Amino acid sequence: MSKNKYEIDMCNGTIMDKLISFSVPLMLSGILQLMFNAVDIIVVGRFAGSQSLAAVGSTTALINMFVNLFIGVSLGANVLAARFYASGKHKEMSETVHTAITFAAISGVVMALVGLLMAKPALELMGTPDDVINLSTLYMRIYFLGMPFFMLYNYGAAVLRAVGDTKRPLMFLIVAGIINACLNMVLVIVFGLGVAGVAIATIFSQFISCVLVLRCLYKTDASYQLRFSKLKIKGCYLKQIFQVGIPAGIQSTVINFSNALLQSSVNSFGSTAMAGYTAANNILGFLYASINSITQACMSFTSQNYGVRKLKRMDKVLIDCAILSVGVSLVFGCGAYIFGDKVLMIYTNSEDVIKCGVEILSITTVPYFLCGIMDLFPGALRGMGYSLVPMILSVIGTVGMRIFWIFVVFPSHRTLYDLFISYPASWTATIIMQVICFLVVRRKVHAQINS
Repeated sequence: MSKNKYEIDMCNGTIMDKLISFSVPLMLSGILQLMFNAVDIIVVGRFAGSQSLAAVGSTTALINMFVNLFIGVSLGANVLAARFYASGKHKEMSETVHTAITFAAISGVVMALVGLLMAKPALELMGTPDDVINLSTLYMRIYFLGMPFFMLYNYGAAVLRAVGDTKRPLMFLIVAGIINACLNMVLVIVFGLGVAGVAIATIFSQFISCVLVLRCLYKTDASYQLRFSKLKIKGCYLKQIFQVGIPAGIQSTVINFSNALLQSSVNSFGSTAMAGYTAANNILGFLYASINSITQACMSFTSQNYGVRKLKRMDKVLIDCAILSVGVSLVFGCGAYIFGDKVLMIYTNSEDVIKCGVEILSITTVPYFLCGIMDLFPGALRGMGYSLVPMILSVIGTVGMRIFWIFVVFPSHRTLYDLFISYPASWTATIIMQVICFLVVRRKVHAQINS
């Protein structure tokens, strides 16, 4: 099936080695992206002060809440493209690609406008302290101007992942990330632009990655070739993309809403705790990037094998992905727990900020393998085209548990440690429901295909 050295045949041969080949570049992409984001935080924290650090950190949950609905839709494009590619439906594949890229451009423009208009009201609603809200608003407004580039890169990369190509998006990210890091230092250290400089550097790097991924799609001679003259939305494909993508996007958005509520609770401790959470959350981001790459692999491999009706292979994909996810998350989670205080020293010199960060890491890092398992089953379900029920269960388990914790448990146990116990508690509750859902859907899919 493979037509070039970057594509992976997901439907034949051994599985584990191909999962690793798919996941490692995607994992490195996520980790490198976070490392470049960490450079933003480090440069701001060391050269613009703790208020600027808190300002950048206070926007993270809010930005994710705004953008993840549209990023979730890219998962639908990935699933549909993988299915058409595996089954050799070239016309459908091409029309899916052009529909997805067109939607990405439109949604990027919409998000830019939303960010410009809603940044300050949303930050005020979250209870962002007066001493950082103006800096936070400035950062968000500039950051959102880059949304069209951000969306186009992510949708283009989703198409490449659908055919097993995770290596070229990694190369594009390395180029863009190095440019971002260099611009950060020039704009913040040399020109003293603070949070504005960090946001401008981010926009420029997103533009570079966007151009590179679109050029890659344009230059290919495969069925996912991009031609700008063919850009338009075809309703039948957008509907199928939405069936998988919108529930995934809503799930991510609502979970990030719960994180925004959590951010509000952290804000009540003041700017020192906010800065500690910013640094600790960046470390947790590295853990998430590692396990999310395996979830993405599970979804793409399941979708291709679902397209060619290889049911036993789908089961093997899930088992191998579970082994990888638990192993990777335990290694990185235990490492973050043991060396957390030393890593936090990279972000800040403040002992109080480091203390807050360590308190958060002490309860969230070692059990992080639960988060990997929690995401893996919805990934397999989306690969089979089932996205609505996993979304509902994730909202009930993750968001419901965190809201309960924030409003019922936290008021009488006001420490950062007790606040963040809500993480492993919500992961455990969600896993139980997702496993039951997967077993029911698996039985239904097997019955439909074998009938």
